[in-house]
Amino acid sequence: MPNRRILSLWFPRLGAERVLRAEQGGISGPLAVVGEVSNTQVISALNAEAEAAGLWVGQPLRDAHAMYGGLITRSRQPMAEARFLTALRRWAGKFSPWVAEAPPEGLTIDLSGCAHLFGGEEALLLAVEQDCADMGLSVQMGVADTLGAAWALARYGGIEAGSDRTGDAIDQEARATRSRAHRRPVKGKHWTRGGAPPPSVHAPRSHVRRAAPGQAYGVLAPLPVAALRLDDNVVAQLNRLGLRRIGDLLGQPRASLGRRFGRGLVLRLDQAIGAAPEPISPARAPEHFAVRFSLPEPIGLMEDMMAAIDRLLPRLCARLEDRGLGARVLRLEAHRTDQAAEVVTLALARPTRDSTRMRPLLQLKLDTIDAGFGIDVLRLEATQVERLHAAPHTGHAAASDKARARMGGADNRELEDLMGRLGARMGLENITRRHPVDTHIPEKTAQVMAAAWSDPVQGWPHPRRPRPLMVWAPELVMAEDVPKLPVRFRWRGRDWVLARATGPERIAPEWWLEDPQWRSGVRDYWDVVTECGARLWLYFAHGGVASRGWFCHGAFA
Repeated sequence: MPNRRILSLWFPRLGAERVLRAEQGGISGPLAVVGEVSNTQVISALNAEAEAAGLWVGQPLRDAHAMYGGLITRSRQPMAEARFLTALRRWAGKFSPWVAEAPPEGLTIDLSGCAHLFGGEEALLLAVEQDCADMGLSVQMGVADTLGAAWALARYGGIEAGSDRTGDAIDQEARATRSRAHRRPVKGKHWTRGGAPPPSVHAPRSHVRRAAPGQAYGVLAPLPVAALRLDDNVVAQLNRLGLRRIGDLLGQPRASLGRRFGRGLVLRLDQAIGAAPEPISPARAPEHFAVRFSLPEPIGLMEDMMAAIDRLLPRLCARLEDRGLGARVLRLEAHRTDQAAEVVTLALARPTRDSTRMRPLLQLKLDTIDAGFGIDVLRLEATQVERLHAAPHTGHAAASDKARARMGGADNRELEDLMGRLGARMGLENITRRHPVDTHIPEKTAQVMAAAWSDPVQGWPHPRRPRPLMVWAPELVMAEDVPKLPVRFRWRGRDWVLARATGPERIAPEWWLEDPQWRSGVRDYWDVVTECGARLWLYFAHGGVASRGWFCHGAFA
């Protein structure tokens, strides 16, 4: 594709400038964003003032504080930086429909056939530079015929190839010779071995490096081999062999490079010079399910708003049905004439695209909307959707079975509508149901789950022995400390006389879990009926970490 033009954007201070935007000018002075690498706090991003103070990315935080005591630090938030980069990708969509993210700090834009819309490539780059300046972002741009060349120019353009090796073999000589030897200064000596710290990148807020069409080969030759997007170990191996510039690789036999350093090196080299294709895969735009209704005159009555909702809901449900989706969360925006907006959110017990089920739930929420001087725009959006599978056609027998199951609670639409109405008032998270748990520990046989995000249980499993209706924390029973069931015992300040009993049922603790309530070891449970008619659940603890004895754990109906 001879007319292909690729723009690579690199935001070298993305992490720090995101923090400055979030705190809206609350920070003045050198700022460092700190991440953790191998249990060491390392600088991941700096603002311009911190770079001017001599700090650099990758520097340990303790060394940075030693160099500049007034350094302001913030913890790195990778997810927030990823969301910020996604927002920048949406912004870059104004220049081309083919925009892809180059994590963690870059974007790639295919400008083929788009530059003339902005008055040429120069004018487009000026527009990008101005937008970044307005957003308070530092950017470095590279333009070339290939993605690899544009990426290399944006990040390594103007940087001379060098090595971190000093070439000074004085350490290998005898100790007496080393003591008398004059250590000559070597440029590029690593700062951890006594050399000067890396130079700070005093880059302007924007910098453009362009390669004329067909000149990718020439502009890549003087750049370091790291500009080929290689792994650090491959770059280190190449440097040890004296291959520090891309031009040093262009003249080497490809077969020997591939055997020595792997196919990845040859592929990256071919992609950079255009000998191998490297397409740009833009992110798919997220689907938005929203409908809008503009009113000719402001309204404020409940009946008028419901009439507008009756027009919005069928359109929204039709769009959801085309995609095979159902709405789980709805957002209704009522825009008033005074430029304010009233927003209500409705969470549904089950995903649905049935307007007759959404309408009464939205009507319950309209009481919270303040119409003010009138509402002139209503917007309804499904902010959370889920996949819905179409119901297959069934005969009379299958339909009858399904109706009986629905009456039994397997697919109770009325129950879901009830949960939706209650959830609109008190919140769906406050509606719960109990689910069985596969365990032999009595107090753990059920767990509480949110009813809207769980399915009802069909057929609760029956225990081998009857279980009490009420279970509480074990309470001490005053009786003889022997495994034999007592005829008389004292519990809750009363004396009880045994009438009949069933048992014992031995239950052992879960040895693979630490439970403070089961430190008393193995238990023998008895179903006890007293002379006064009370039916209790007693057990004898044989003793473990805690003392042994008799306890009451619950009561039957």
